Amino acid sequence: MKKVIFTLAIAALSAQAMSAQTVEESKLTDNWYIGVNGGVNAKTTHTSIFKNINPSAGLRIGRNLTPVFGLAAEGEVYFNNKGSEYRPLGTFVKGFNVSLLGTTNFSNWFGGYKGSPRVFEVIGVYGLGWGHAFHTASAEGMDENVLTSKLGLDFAFNFGADKEWQVYVEPNITYGLNAGEKLQYNANHSAVGVLVGVNYKFGNSNGTHNFKIAEIRNQAEIDALNAKINELRADNSNKDNTIGNNNRTIADLQAQLAAAKKQKPATVVVNENKNVLQPTVIFQQGKSTIDAAQYASISMVASYMKNHKDCKILIKGYASPEGSAELNQKLSEARANAVKNALVKRYKISANRLTVQGMGATDKLFDEVDFNRVATFTDTTK
Repeated sequence: MKKVIFTLAIAALSAQAMSAQTVEESKLTDNWYIGVNGGVNAKTTHTSIFKNINPSAGLRIGRNLTPVFGLAAEGEVYFNNKGSEYRPLGTFVKGFNVSLLGTTNFSNWFGGYKGSPRVFEVIGVYGLGWGHAFHTASAEGMDENVLTSKLGLDFAFNFGADKEWQVYVEPNITYGLNAGEKLQYNANHSAVGVLVGVNYKFGNSNGTHNFKIAEIRNQAEIDALNAKINELRADNSNKDNTIGNNNRTIADLQAQLAAAKKQKPATVVVNENKNVLQPTVIFQQGKSTIDAAQYASISMVASYMKNHKDCKILIKGYASPEGSAELNQKLSEARANAVKNALVKRYKISANRLTVQGMGATDKLFDEVDFNRVATFTDTTK
């Protein structure tokens, strides 16, 4: 019998090592369960087993270390001792037995764990314990203590949404190891029994009430993932280099822009010649609308053109140096066009005799800066 127990222990530890590779690692608080049971037992070698049945009830708390191997603590109380060699009298509880049990799930050992408990499983239980029989003060003898060993086989049924409930039927035999003259497994000092129990498995950190299959990857998958990681790292490094180059380009452009802002706008120098007419139209700063007082100059140009039927006039618009070059260019063009429109609409000068040109900004046309916001007239036929 000792050889059988030793063989079962070695097999359970081997199963533990095998199954530990297939499920996710669990925390210390995972895979615990609690249960209650009840049943009957009788002395193994008694000639009238069915006349000497003793009822019992128990509590079992355990933890499944792997899908195959587990540990449990169990306490059973007995309410009669028919057929026993002890004669305790006068107590409601005749005795109890507390055991530390190992468990081996043969279904998972031989069939493998599929990620959820089977509906039906066969589980071996085995271990050592301590038994105690009660006496009253009026009874002969003293309280009895005995070293026990229990062997059993659970036929278990799992149910519930996550197989969190388990009902089992357990035939078992419990030996009193030191009940005889020496420490031994002796059928004359044993009791057979049947328990019916129910266990509840507590929730685990993996979101279930049981073990969860680990996602095992082969070496080819690992190599492929490492290659992908290295590829992403290289791509990220290239992107960092591109970003660095772009940042340097942006910095250079910003420096060029700052330098350009510090430069004064280009000015237009107008050389004096005989074909430039004397009248000019002066504008307010930033404006391209013609003030009423400036129409006198436009009227003089209109009279000149009516007196010289073949002449054509180039209207040049200017801006003073304030502001950006782009804004001053647009402003000079708008001023030239405003004068042209006045000549066409108010003084009925033919538009095909007039051309316009925006000259941008200048501070060289006149000594007075404000006078450089002007439109001038050039007779292009001379």
